Amino acid sequence: MTHHSLRPLAAGAAVLLLGACSVANSGGGSPASPDTVRIVLPQEPPTLEPCDASLTSTGVVVRSNVTEPLAERDPATGDLLPLLATAWEQDGPTSWTFHLRPGVTFSDGTPFDAQAAAFSIQRTLDSDVSCDVEGYVFGDVDLGTRVVDPLTLVVTTPAPDPILPLRLSFIEMVPTSTDTSAKVREPVGTGPYRVERWDAGQRLVLTRNDTYWGTAPAYREAEYEWRTEGSVRAAMVVGGEAEIATSIGPEDGAGATEVDYRNNETTAIRMQLAEPPLDDPRVRRAIDLAVDRTGLAEVLFGNGAEPAAQLVPEGIVGFDPDLEPAPYDPEQAAELLAQARADGVDLDVPIRLVGRTGQFPMIDEAIQVVQQELSDLGLDVSIRMVDTVQSVQLQQRPFPPDPGPYLLVIQHGNQAGDAAFSIDQYLLSTGQQSSGGDPALDERIRAAEALSGPQRQDALAGVFAEEPGTVNQYAYIAHMTGAIARSPRVDYEPNSATGDEMHIAAMKPAGR
Repeated sequence: MTHHSLRPLAAGAAVLLLGACSVANSGGGSPASPDTVRIVLPQEPPTLEPCDASLTSTGVVVRSNVTEPLAERDPATGDLLPLLATAWEQDGPTSWTFHLRPGVTFSDGTPFDAQAAAFSIQRTLDSDVSCDVEGYVFGDVDLGTRVVDPLTLVVTTPAPDPILPLRLSFIEMVPTSTDTSAKVREPVGTGPYRVERWDAGQRLVLTRNDTYWGTAPAYREAEYEWRTEGSVRAAMVVGGEAEIATSIGPEDGAGATEVDYRNNETTAIRMQLAEPPLDDPRVRRAIDLAVDRTGLAEVLFGNGAEPAAQLVPEGIVGFDPDLEPAPYDPEQAAELLAQARADGVDLDVPIRLVGRTGQFPMIDEAIQVVQQELSDLGLDVSIRMVDTVQSVQLQQRPFPPDPGPYLLVIQHGNQAGDAAFSIDQYLLSTGQQSSGGDPALDERIRAAEALSGPQRQDALAGVFAEEPGTVNQYAYIAHMTGAIARSPRVDYEPNSATGDEMHIAAMKPAGR
């Protein structure tokens, strides 16, 4: 399929979506209040559990709104800044000391101290909660904690880890009363807001935490709703029913309210390596060559999306600027499949192409294009759209038993600025979101992650350069850009972290 053949589909889809704007009003909502900012999301958060805050749909509500970590990365500079810890230093190859901020309390009135920090770390890494952050950031590594005094905590690692403070920035602090055997629905944190109420399926309200240790935010309340259709979300802002709408596409009709920004998301198709015929490297390479990523980026995604050659975008430590995206070459793809078929590989097995509803703007159109490209090669590919819960089951280990061959559309955002977080999850043989790998590549990954400075950059970039030739688990699609709809009633500038964590404290009524 050529680039031009993509355009009628995108244009027609845009007409249908714009037509939906006329029915966007879904009940009116409350009148605008200068004390409340109303935010409309693509989906309801599956949980507000703080140790699942690396999930985009959870983190966008929880991170640094309800709960806070010890340190926080500045999305503009990449610097790791003090938050609940005021300073830290490395005492030896495997030991770090953190000095905590005095006078901080949780919203329930209990003090935040070194005991709470140690508890939060151990709850995330060594409890029955099965935290998403554990797999995403730490893998199988457990940390030691030692409380020196109420404001001093020592954290030890089993092996040298030059980026431990960065890893710990993903652990949200919670009081010692937090359940260690099950996930919590409404967490208690030290952030500028607390959970006021959550009417399942309708709305979620955060209210200002009057005991917050920092500067009081401008808005007393933040009210979240969710609508699957981007055109509906945009129309709610245009029509005065909301101040902010996330995950807006160029076809959604946001008009003058649309604000584009560079985000850290990369889209790709993950191939389930253990499932025939995807276990044959020729089949995986053929799928990679059959994806017209340039056409998808230009026509469907828009807003400056760029074809991707690796899992992380520019600005992340380990990004290789010299890597070129796989070419769009359906003829070579067909030749590879012919070779595989001649060697007895059964290419008539049905393959599912799975995407998550609302995963990104134009997901439905994009997945239809990919399905057509693969079907044109003679593969039996069908589309299945799933919700967040079903998507996580297919994306993370342990995978469902006997799932059959499937291709999973993923969208990965590196929130931390270092490729190790992406590589551990997606490229290691045993990574939480990897379907397999290569032992030699695993060794190279571990060696790269033990380095720092320019050596770390070069070694991590080398991993991205090597993976397509040794494993080829992914057909990378595009480095994405984001867009929100923003009412003129609110001042807020999105940044590269907005898709993963949207700080309400960064918002204020226009003109204030």
